[in-house]
Amino acid sequence: GYILTNDHVVDDAAKISVKLQNGEEYIAKVIGVDDQTDLAVLKIEAGKDLPSVKLGDSESTRVGDWVLAIGSPFGLAQTVTAGIISQTNRETPGGTVFQKFIQTDAAINRGNSGGPLVNMNGDVIGVNSQIATSTGDYNGIGFALPSNEVAYVYQQILANGKVRRGYLGVSLDSIKPEFGKVYEIPNLKGALVTSVTDKESRAAKAGLLANDVIIEFNGQPVEGHSDLISKVASTEPEKEVKLTYLREVNNKLERQTTTIKLGERPLNNRTSLAGDDAPKKLGQPQVTTEGKKLGLTVEDLTAELAKTNNLEGQKGVIIKDVDPASFIADVKNTNGRGLINEGDVIQRVNRIPVNDLKSFNEIVNKLKVGDAVVLHIVNDVRSSRSAQTRIVSFTIQ
Repeated sequence: GYILTNDHVVDDAAKISVKLQNGEEYIAKVIGVDDQTDLAVLKIEAGKDLPSVKLGDSESTRVGDWVLAIGSPFGLAQTVTAGIISQTNRETPGGTVFQKFIQTDAAINRGNSGGPLVNMNGDVIGVNSQIATSTGDYNGIGFALPSNEVAYVYQQILANGKVRRGYLGVSLDSIKPEFGKVYEIPNLKGALVTSVTDKESRAAKAGLLANDVIIEFNGQPVEGHSDLISKVASTEPEKEVKLTYLREVNNKLERQTTTIKLGERPLNNRTSLAGDDAPKKLGQPQVTTEGKKLGLTVEDLTAELAKTNNLEGQKGVIIKDVDPASFIADVKNTNGRGLINEGDVIQRVNRIPVNDLKSFNEIVNKLKVGDAVVLHIVNDVRSSRSAQTRIVSFTIQ
């Protein structure tokens, strides 16, 4: 009597009614939900054996495979549409790091949500979850959560009533190629700690700091931030793991290791990446310059500005404006959010400290098109309790 569907199908429902193919109807109860994958597990008490489907191995699916999407679009029950797979690991805007979808052109509309995506053997290889649309209805692209992730969530909910995932307690972003160039480590990969979100977190107690680059998890290489999050989340909370990371010491990256006992990922937690919301307007600048190569207007971080922005004791130049037509406006994280914003303070450029407007200009004036750049930035914290440093890398265009 267990039923899989999308969380958004049953969210805020006062009563859930399930109608079987033979016309029988039952009231279902929610066993558990997982907002990170948009899945819910329901149960009905039929007092008899019920027909069931088989969850297939989504890892065996290939681009070009034929699939069928089943559901009740527009209230039309038992509607089947056909298509092919065009991607097996697709990320979507607004999705979480646990949502890597199978993309198909099988018609998926409102009412298909929670229905199965099946292969030519009749095995369920995904749960229809999202569509890309300009109208609200089918525009040729649909997304299904792979069955292997579905099976993991289903088993966790049956065992615990929820999905228990490992948790470090840090914000992450992926290392970009420019970072490796500036630090003279070619082909460097890993997950950059942009901030330690909680001083009482397991990561903080293990000694991790902002700007550490995590390169191995339990001896396995870390490709990027989403890879690390997946590795951590799929590890049982309270389990001890070994992390290998690079930390800047005396202007060089030093390899270090630590052992950490993972915490449990909070419910309703969305993965945080580097990048701030658009900050508020600043007052009139005292000294400004047009950093034309970078598309920035910056000014000295005066004592008055530092106090206004909760940045007492910090040095650097504060960004007054980001030219929306410049290449730097397109420097974004994987969620599409700008990484360099008005109100941010630039403290280092390519490992060289920026103390004031003069030193900033001296560094920037030596840069040319094609150069790799790594900025150390303190975010605008007028609405926060403390400043946090992050690293942003890009190539001048």
